[in-house]
Amino acid sequence: MDQSKKANRLTSIFEVLWVSLKLGLTSFGGPVAHLGYFHDEYVRRKKWLDERSFADLVALCQFLPGPASSQVGIGIGTIRAGLLGGFIAWLGFTLPSVIALVLFALVVKGFDIGNVGWIHGLKIVAVAIVAQAILGMGQKLTPDRKRVTIAIVSATITLIWQTTIAQIALIALAALIGVLLYREKTDVERPELQIPVSRTIGLICLVLFFAILVGLPILRGISTQHWLALFDSFYRSGSLVFGGGHVVLPLLEREMLPTGWVSKENFLSGYGVTQAVPGPLFTFASYLGAINGGILGAAIATFAIFLPAYLLVIGTLPFWNVLRSNPKIQGALTGINSAVVGILLAAFYNPIWTSAIIDPADFALAAILFILLVFWKLPPWVIVIAGAIGGTLTIII
Repeated sequence: MDQSKKANRLTSIFEVLWVSLKLGLTSFGGPVAHLGYFHDEYVRRKKWLDERSFADLVALCQFLPGPASSQVGIGIGTIRAGLLGGFIAWLGFTLPSVIALVLFALVVKGFDIGNVGWIHGLKIVAVAIVAQAILGMGQKLTPDRKRVTIAIVSATITLIWQTTIAQIALIALAALIGVLLYREKTDVERPELQIPVSRTIGLICLVLFFAILVGLPILRGISTQHWLALFDSFYRSGSLVFGGGHVVLPLLEREMLPTGWVSKENFLSGYGVTQAVPGPLFTFASYLGAINGGILGAAIATFAIFLPAYLLVIGTLPFWNVLRSNPKIQGALTGINSAVVGILLAAFYNPIWTSAIIDPADFALAAILFILLVFWKLPPWVIVIAGAIGGTLTIII
């Protein structure tokens, strides 16, 4: 029996690695698009989570600082295959872009690829992916006029007031409205998930998160080790970011440029290159670490900026079922889920639509990709290839 359990766990771990690696190689378009890819793969295809549990996990990760899409992946990997599964899910999703960006840093630092046709095509792919996510999540999470209203108001506020504080305040307000409107409603369709992490482990991770956040600046002040200063800068940046990958840019800029670790030219060109690779935008840290300290610098920067996300997800997951089974928490999650649909809708317009759909040919390509994805049920990697080819052709023509 023990051998059978070990074999099943090993199979699950390899399955998580394969699926997350495939997502790491094909998930273009930033954190919002990543959630669309995750929804398609983990919910629709693999059925590792139901729609409601996926939405609740997204809502939880929206509350936590760090890269939301990576945290969702870590959470799903942990639920599927334990602590190692969460790490493997992060590794598979992150490693392709880390390798690509380190190579860019070491080999083609000054190469401008911002106007290449296939890059533009990948932006159009993100339009199709996010549109599919909005369609699927909207049908499940906003089935009545109250929730539709929360979603539309959330989208409006997000578009008008584009700050991190606004998004945090919006989610908190949606939670309060959800408690007021839906606290008496019992959600019988919210199944309890088996979380293979004890509460003791969860508490240890939460304590570690705060201990490292407070302790690193103190150690940095009394040490002359460059790698410790580097670790502190990236860990703090990963700990204080709400709202996804793009929000980390000003934090990293304040850490990198005044110290002289990276020049402004290399910083901006690297951020441009980051938009061209799949996977999480937080791997911009891998590029910066490689510019500053080669392979070792890239490893330190990558580990440091993602460590807070891992500790927070593992720390909160053991308490997730208890929180989501509470009627008031269920009401709050109902409001938050509606707001998340609105935030997704706002992000669909800006920056995804505004940066990708420039002329009628772009709109036509986006419509074709959407039809192939939603109605012809083609896998995302086919859509990515088709989008890259289509983007190249629109430039040529």
